[in-house]
Amino acid sequence: MDTLSIEPQPMLELLVGLLNIPSPTGYTHEAVDYVRQHLQRLPLAGLSWSVTKKGALLARWPGVASSAPRGVTAHLDTLGLMVKEIKGNGRLKTTQLGGYMWNAVESEGVTVRTAADLRYRGSLQPANPSTHVNRDLAKRERNAELMEIRLDARTTSEAATRALGIEVGDFVFLDPRVEVSSTGFVRSRHLDDKAGVAAIFGALGALHTAQQRPAQDTYILFSNYEEVGHGGAADFPAELDELLVVDMGALGEGQNSDEFSVSICAKDSSGPYHFDMVNKLRALAVAHQIAYKMDIYPYYGSDGSAYWQAGGSARVGLLGPGVEASHAYERTHTDGLVNTAHLIACYLLAK
Repeated sequence: MDTLSIEPQPMLELLVGLLNIPSPTGYTHEAVDYVRQHLQRLPLAGLSWSVTKKGALLARWPGVASSAPRGVTAHLDTLGLMVKEIKGNGRLKTTQLGGYMWNAVESEGVTVRTAADLRYRGSLQPANPSTHVNRDLAKRERNAELMEIRLDARTTSEAATRALGIEVGDFVFLDPRVEVSSTGFVRSRHLDDKAGVAAIFGALGALHTAQQRPAQDTYILFSNYEEVGHGGAADFPAELDELLVVDMGALGEGQNSDEFSVSICAKDSSGPYHFDMVNKLRALAVAHQIAYKMDIYPYYGSDGSAYWQAGGSARVGLLGPGVEASHAYERTHTDGLVNTAHLIACYLLAK
């Protein structure tokens, strides 16, 4: 009988806090510190942690056995922007951190962080954004040349903007706009992959409540360069036997996943995941009556892909909560978080 109890409220509280911490790829130390503090509050026997040279957070939890070490990973880095150019009118051109449609962030509130940690509010707009002035606005392609940041500061020149301390290379944070509804839905930017991080903590909490340890020594990597393709490429031990990647399930036309189940990925753009791992996860979901969906993600790669491409030899599997509107204003459901955490916990205990 399954005695694991997954508590949704602590997961949601951790998730909301994490979503409200900016962590675009390249600027993740605030989120790493937040997750580290939550790790330290978990009274898990023997748990240790370190910050890697790349700035990721790596924890190790001794298991019942050490013969076949396992890894679990989710990424803390998110989409964002960086200042590329200060225009003559004082506004900012930017370059994307991660891959997304400009349309998905049009009119979003942003915060520009300077090298001295001054922070300026603004919004991401097309140039000449008024439909009462620009009759061609609706027809224009949204791209890096058209889009600009309108600062909430009195500046109409490059010199005035630079006088604020803003410079090329400064990070730009997209507003997450987090909302948890009474019906269990969570809406926010950056659920990819902060929802996966929260699910890992849900699994760890369940094992602690059940007074159980993982079946094998387990390394947990909270990576920080996934959105640019190399987050999981380093830091796992060479003797790793299996790697479980926790990342969002992609929803949409032609997909099998939903927001209420844990998605198990059979194949993504990098190819099939390991046959034994996929079947193991599916069998655990069936045995423990966990709501799950099998799926294939055609335009998607994960830290498991990066691990294999870097020469990692462990068996790799991928699961995660279903997330609607990926890389835009995303949504998932508490049931999806609970089912994901439950399957992670069952995997950690599996012989």
